[in-house]
Amino acid sequence: MNALLETFIERKDELLSATLTHIGISLTALLIAIVITVPLAIWLVNHRKVGEVVLQITSVLQTIPSLALLGLLIPFVGIGSTPALIALVIYALLPIFQNTYVGLSEIDPALEEAATAFGMSRLRRLFKVDLPIAMPIIISGIRSALVLIIGTATLAALVGGGGLGNFILLGIDRNNLALTLIGAIASALLAVIFSGLIRMLQYMKPKWSLGIILTLCLMIVGGTIYEQYQNREETVRIAGKLGSEPDILINMYKELIEEADPNMTVELKSNFGKTSFVFNALKSDEVDIYPEFTGTVLDSLVSVPESLDASQLSPEETYQEADKRLKEQFDMTLLKPMAYQNTYALAVRDDYAKDHQLTTISDLKAISQQVQAGFTLEFIDRDDGYKGIQSLYDLQFGDVASMEPSLRYEAIGNGDIDITDAYSTDSQLEEYHLKLLEDDQQLFASYQGAPLMRQEFYDDHPKIVEALNQLAGQITEEEMAKMNYAVNVEEKDAQEVAHDYLVAHGLVEEGD
Repeated sequence: MNALLETFIERKDELLSATLTHIGISLTALLIAIVITVPLAIWLVNHRKVGEVVLQITSVLQTIPSLALLGLLIPFVGIGSTPALIALVIYALLPIFQNTYVGLSEIDPALEEAATAFGMSRLRRLFKVDLPIAMPIIISGIRSALVLIIGTATLAALVGGGGLGNFILLGIDRNNLALTLIGAIASALLAVIFSGLIRMLQYMKPKWSLGIILTLCLMIVGGTIYEQYQNREETVRIAGKLGSEPDILINMYKELIEEADPNMTVELKSNFGKTSFVFNALKSDEVDIYPEFTGTVLDSLVSVPESLDASQLSPEETYQEADKRLKEQFDMTLLKPMAYQNTYALAVRDDYAKDHQLTTISDLKAISQQVQAGFTLEFIDRDDGYKGIQSLYDLQFGDVASMEPSLRYEAIGNGDIDITDAYSTDSQLEEYHLKLLEDDQQLFASYQGAPLMRQEFYDDHPKIVEALNQLAGQITEEEMAKMNYAVNVEEKDAQEVAHDYLVAHGLVEEGD
């Protein structure tokens, strides 16, 4: 409980910002869903066959898994709040449409006939008879939709949409239960509060209740759009992938840029998402800079000839090849890399390595069928991951499970698995007493980190380029591992850790 309270106090500003973003996304989705479904249901009440078809379509749409839906949307609309918003609208269609359609369909025909007998026009009958009778059911559908939206909106964090999901993802990534609980509790409280507010509207006059819902949604949406418009042109946006290491690096970038130009405003988007999400955000001008790795560029981001084997390139050759192809294919520039290698590796517990006399990956051949492996999905699917291990080393482990990055370390620490994929600078190597096996067949390519940006941004911001180039050739593997350990295990703030490094190496002044 003390840890939860301390984390809440320490991150109250971040929590407020994430909560407002969460509310903005949720109410925007609700407003769009209402505008789509309520008029559609009103029209289809008199076209029952078409209405039943639409009802079935909205039911089918709601069965699509949220992760799959986000994945389908990203190629068309990029990442950020847009795919999250579209997904939330899709999930909100069924409860609002169904309740509006059913509420209007089940009005007593005798009431309709009486209203017609009194000479009411169709439009007047709708607003004076039909909607007032059906309004409690319609509001109930809106209430169900909003609760569903608020809960599902946590997934926006997976595609850089922000919100309370950032706390949950960060908590999982850093094995910090307090962060995860804060995100989950805040999301649940929002659902309860807004559910209660909408329930109160069920007992108000229809025109007041619907008017209040629309006005509130419009105010939130308008405020969000205005804020984004105001900040869009004045801010350098730096994103980082999931994890402590990108978080440390982007804080270094921020401090170096502000040191070079005190008038520059820098906005950090930490834990923005996985590689494809952040790269797409850079392509679509949603962010300006993010730290990328040379080996990742060649393996995942650019097209390379089949004859090119990145694992056979030197670190300098890997960088040159990555930068060249980024320029040719995406008009992007990768600045000069830092010194350390954050390459893939296979890790086992120290005692397991000792018991089975493991030093290299090839040593696993003798016990491969007994090995229980736990790898990330990305590693399992990569040619320089498990696929490469199978082909180059001729290794097929007895059991291979896919796991989230942060969970695999806990699993190997508990003895649930025997081996996992790792990065050579991960703090968990020390935390869980793990040994890296030597890549004796040279499967893994060189992975040096460097700032990635669009060529246009590079040309327009020479001061920023000069500031970031101060990190070229800096930071050893040992230094990066220690900084990761300070954030993940000692629970120090990434900004503090980044600042301490820059001060210790004379890149910024102590008091900055």
